Amino acid sequence: MITSRLSSKSQTTIPQAVRKALKLREGDELMYLIDEDGRVVLTRVPEGLFDDPFATFTEWNSEEDEKGYAHL
Repeated sequence: MITSRLSSKSQTTIPQAVRKALKLREGDELMYLIDEDGRVVLTRVPEGLFDDPFATFTEWNSEEDEKGYAHL
């Protein structure tokens, strides 16, 4: 088991073994997934995942939306 300590500013150092396993580099973004049991999964955000700020708004990605907002 790998552990780290939380500072008074709610910060922690990601242990080297975790950084290696996730292939983390300076500037990488991290994602946290919290499941129903309160467990947290830490992963590296794949490059380019959030380059498009509208990528998360898939419900607004229809043919009607393309036509309605094409002139903007």
